[in-house]
Formats: sequence, C-alpha cells, structure tokens
Amino acid sequence: MKIGIIGSGNIGAALTRRFRATGHEVAVANSRGPDTLRGLAAETGAEAVTTRDAARGRDVVIVTIPERNVADLPADLFSDVPDDVVVVDTGNYYPRQRDARIEPIENGMTESGWVAQQLHRPVVKAFNNIYAQHLLENGKPKGTPGRIALPVAGDDPGAKAVVMRLIDEIGFDPIDSGSIADSWRQQPGSPVYTKDFEAAGVRRALSEAEQERKPEWRGTANSPGTFETPA
Repeated sequence: MKIGIIGSGNIGAALTRRFRATGHEVAVANSRGPDTLRGLAAETGAEAVTTRDAARGRDVVIVTIPERNVADLPADLFSDVPDDVVVVDTGNYYPRQRDARIEPIENGMTESGWVAQQLHRPVVKAFNNIYAQHLLENGKPKGTPGRIALPVAGDDPGAKAVVMRLIDEIGFDPIDSGSIADSWRQQPGSPVYTKDFEAAGVRRALSEAEQERKPEWRGTANSPGTFETPA
C-alpha cells in the first residue's frame, strides 16, 4: 500500500518506521522540507517529499501534526486527490499546553470533526490515544495475550476497514469506536487515552467516556503555555 505521512514528529516517525517494517511504500513530509528528513528516509527506506507530494499518488494519507497547524496546511491540499484515498487524523487538541483556543472545539465540535472541516475531506481518527514509543515498540502478533487495542472512528466503513487492517498489521487490535461524531470518546482526558488497554478494556473505556470536556483540557485566557507549565 502507498502511504503518505504529513508530519515527522513522534507519531509520524513511529508510523513511518512501523509501516516500512511491514512492507508498505511510505512517503513522509514535514513543514521544514524534504532535506530535513534525510536521516529518517535513510534509516527506513521511506521517501522524503513535500507536503503536497505526500498527499498525491497514495492510498492512505496520514495527517499527524499539531492541531493548531492543521489550518495552515494548503487549502487545496486534497483538491485533486481521489475521493477513495483514506485520510487519517492522529491529532489531539492541547489548548493549555500548545494549541491555544480553537473555538469550535471549545464549543463542542469533535477534534477530528474540526480537522475534517479544515482539510475539506472526511477523516478517520486513529493512533491518537497511544504514546509514540509504545506505538513503535509494543506491537504484538495477532492473538497474543495482552495485545494493545486502538480505537478507530470514522463515517466511511470502507475507510475505517483500511485503517483497521493497517493497525492489525503493525501489531495492535483495531476497535471500531463509531463515527466522527462519536470520536470524543477517544480524545485527551477520556478513559481510553494513553491507557494501552486490551480490546475488552478499550470497549469498556469507550462506553464509560463522558462527552463534556474536562477543565484541564479546555483553553484559558492565557493559553497556551508549555507542556511543563500549561496555561
């Protein structure tokens, strides 16, 4: 499968390594340009490309950048990309630590619903609730006891099936967590966030989630601060 990854931070780099290790053709981009990705490309065999090229000629495009930067992507990034290309959002909204206030999210829109609006494309939400190091190192063969499960939300069953298959290939149990309207169940602060549950635990955590955003995950008048000192 041809996979484009927009973002080479912790999650983007981990996915580049895992998908290359399972034999997929990966093109990776970041905001600083292909020259800054030479090391990752040499290590993994991925192709370092521009952001626009990462979205073209792919079966799956994964957007894994800070939430606040999504609106800065080219408005026509997906304008000539076929409708059947699966777009994945791995992002999380950290208003007090990094992103500042995004008013539609503060007012109740799901994070991935807002991302889809900025991209002008439907998205599948996945890979957002696990630490990058665990994503890189803790995959296990199917059927292994204790295999970590990852929730997957989206409105297109076919697109979700593609993402769930990729999750299984890199060593995790995919769990259908509903539609993008339901994706608040896996946002930061939810019971499933960063917990590394098995399948039963993920299903239980999703069912126990509360839609109201907790105060520590809402922006303030002084946001953002830093991860060390949130504002």
